Amino acid sequence: MDLREYRPELVPAGSMFDKVDLVVPDEFHDSILTTTLDSAINWARKNSIWPMAFGLACCAIEMMSMCASRYDISRFGAEVFRGSPRQSDLMIVAGRVSNKMAPVVRKLYQQMPEPRWVISMGACATSTGVFSNYALIPVNQVIPVDIYVPGCPPRPEQLIYSITLLQKKIEQEKGTIKKVLNLA
Repeated sequence: MDLREYRPELVPAGSMFDKVDLVVPDEFHDSILTTTLDSAINWARKNSIWPMAFGLACCAIEMMSMCASRYDISRFGAEVFRGSPRQSDLMIVAGRVSNKMAPVVRKLYQQMPEPRWVISMGACATSTGVFSNYALIPVNQVIPVDIYVPGCPPRPEQLIYSITLLQKKIEQEKGTIKKVLNLA
């Protein structure tokens, strides 16, 4: 008798290195999402920016009108203006910064939790504008600035555009999880 007659037929078994996603049940085809932890944290941060209510001059009126129903900044996740620096992560410096106000701006910036961002709104905050005298200083000499908004005063649309630029900057940030865990 030949041994080949009694041997069962070999069925090819699945390899350990086969792709797992080839056999996904139909009910899960539209609900599986893969991403990195950095991307997920950056997505959450960019869609929940909490600006601090901090207006120094006439640009503050335009900043306030940005929250009104006509412009509706809540579409971008930045409608929660906070009165305390400990609850906000974005400082919008709207208006001119005097030598007397500079230490206050720096102290408020230092009280904000990490990560924190700054938008300089208007010509006065950026370069002292038309009030070029000894009493005023540009805000970038006091704290680091992420986005500059030109104009005297800038329109609410410009401020909304600067917030979308800041959201792109937050989204492209690398090493977020290391910063969160204090490893970087």
